[in-house]
Amino acid sequence: MYVTIADFIREWNWEASLTQKVLEGLTDDSLNQKVYPEGRTLGRIVWHLTTSIPEYLAHFGLKINEIENAENVPTSAKEIVETFKQISSSAAKTIEEQWTDETLKEVQIAFGRKETNAQILMGLIKHIIHHRGQATVLMRQAGIKPFGVYGPPKEDWIHLGVENPPL
Repeated sequence: MYVTIADFIREWNWEASLTQKVLEGLTDDSLNQKVYPEGRTLGRIVWHLTTSIPEYLAHFGLKINEIENAENVPTSAKEIVETFKQISSSAAKTIEEQWTDETLKEVQIAFGRKETNAQILMGLIKHIIHHRGQATVLMRQAGIKPFGVYGPPKEDWIHLGVENPPL
């Protein structure tokens, strides 16, 4: 749990940098990849991951600019990458400027539960991690080697001297 804003910002910046690296592996064509015919596209998932950040923060009382036309998924992977970079930076700045260490202890209703602002911020990070995981699976299905978020992708184990990577 976050006790200070600095604790949150440290983890936020780390997870945002990992997400940025995953998104940088996208191609315009890969944005159309789906798990199943009725499912969301990779583009829809990563755009949701991006646009939900300011929506989430605004919902919990922070003043942050939301993305115009957020319902329209870009067809350009580069646009999604650049938007995520700007939004993740803006989110960190907004939280640093508008909340304090004491604010983290305040309780709000979040999705039907009483949660501290620290728990709410943790939920935001978990939400991004969840969708980042979906994105890496869809990237693999689209024929793209995903960035190794918490460890190397299977192709990179050989560089570590491991012939048969663990499952």
